[in-house]
Amino acid sequence: MHKLEKIRKSLTTSQIIILGFAGVILLGSLLLMLPVATRDGRGAVFADALFTSTSAVCVTGLVVRDTATYWSGFGQAVILTLIQIGGMGVVTVAVAVFIVSGKRISLRERSIMQEAISANQLGGIVRLTGFIIRMTVCFELLGALVMAPAFCREFGVGKGIWYAVFHSVSAFCNAGFDLMGDKALYSSLTYFAYSPSVNIAVMSLIVIGGIGFLTWDDIRSKKFHFRKYRMQTKLILTVTLGLILLPALFFFFMEFQELPLGKRILCSLFQAVTPRTAGFNTVDFGLMSENALAVMVILMLVGGSPGSTAGGIKTTTFAVTLSAAASVFRRREHVHFFNRRIDDATVRNALAVLGMYLVLFLCGGFLISQTEGLPLGTCLFESASAIATVGLTLGITPGLGQLSRGILIVLMYIGRVGWLTLLFAAFSDKRQAGTERMPLEKLNVV
Repeated sequence: MHKLEKIRKSLTTSQIIILGFAGVILLGSLLLMLPVATRDGRGAVFADALFTSTSAVCVTGLVVRDTATYWSGFGQAVILTLIQIGGMGVVTVAVAVFIVSGKRISLRERSIMQEAISANQLGGIVRLTGFIIRMTVCFELLGALVMAPAFCREFGVGKGIWYAVFHSVSAFCNAGFDLMGDKALYSSLTYFAYSPSVNIAVMSLIVIGGIGFLTWDDIRSKKFHFRKYRMQTKLILTVTLGLILLPALFFFFMEFQELPLGKRILCSLFQAVTPRTAGFNTVDFGLMSENALAVMVILMLVGGSPGSTAGGIKTTTFAVTLSAAASVFRRREHVHFFNRRIDDATVRNALAVLGMYLVLFLCGGFLISQTEGLPLGTCLFESASAIATVGLTLGITPGLGQLSRGILIVLMYIGRVGWLTLLFAAFSDKRQAGTERMPLEKLNVV
């Protein structure tokens, strides 16, 4: 026991986070292998269970087995629990359990929580955890209440309520898992493509979960006064609004021309919201143009915001890289937002994150295309969906071989825990590095 405690104390915050996610994924895999987890009573093979558990914990939504028809009620409940843990974060859930049990939260545990949710300061972490729990429960219940009438009319009261709860949690956690079955009529949410209550509820939950708990905490504390918000909150809200409206206008004018005005607006808005990073769809992607799919890949890679249930490079990283490029064009020394200067370390981190995501996205797509003999564009779409933890698919995932599925598992895991977290965990030397200053020499890059 003393040895285990010593090992635990020797772990860095990054190592605890990645091991926590890995542990939950493994536990979920074992539960999904139980005979009671599948409808045929045989249990899933380890490869299918591992893929499904990883997709749920990493709130992605890519599946190799249809959630509605393959998994039993118990299996679906396990998947929903994994989605909830993955959406809120393993560390957040663990701290919540400590709070409920009355256990004192140590300074080390508060520090881990701070890094897990990207909080700016250590103070108030416990209070923030309570806020995250209350907010999650309230919005998920509200979403379920809004969707319940539509689902109950279609599937009956009992099944309708379960479907409402499942899809509400899946939408808030930006997971993209659905229970619509494998019939063409019920592919994802296409059957409810023109249902205002389902569309608005799902879109709202995706956005609410995707802008981040810290953003909502700032909004709540500042009483909805935009000028009083922190610079990060202003940036997240502005970029999020732009990334919804601009793609929606693109989809409205370039796609869905055959639909009536009201249905066209719903489909355009939904396809602008869901790639960041929820994984639901209300239209058949096979009928969409290549340009539209390319726009969706970009939206998938951008993702949500820091400290949220969403993945991707994050809206702040996207904004910083664009602003850094603009500052070069304008010959400005620093990056600015809302009359505030961004430090150079943040710019370097943003460029590093963007670069690594692009490398992983491209390499994943190339490897899957080479292994499976599939078109590169289709594989890149699947790769972007995995690394950004989205869950949108062009239908190739269930038919992939084990090597390609393994690539997607790695991409989903890295996309959820963050590649910087993995690097910090791998290089755990706590000594300050890089403080020495080498001789300066000019390098031409243009």
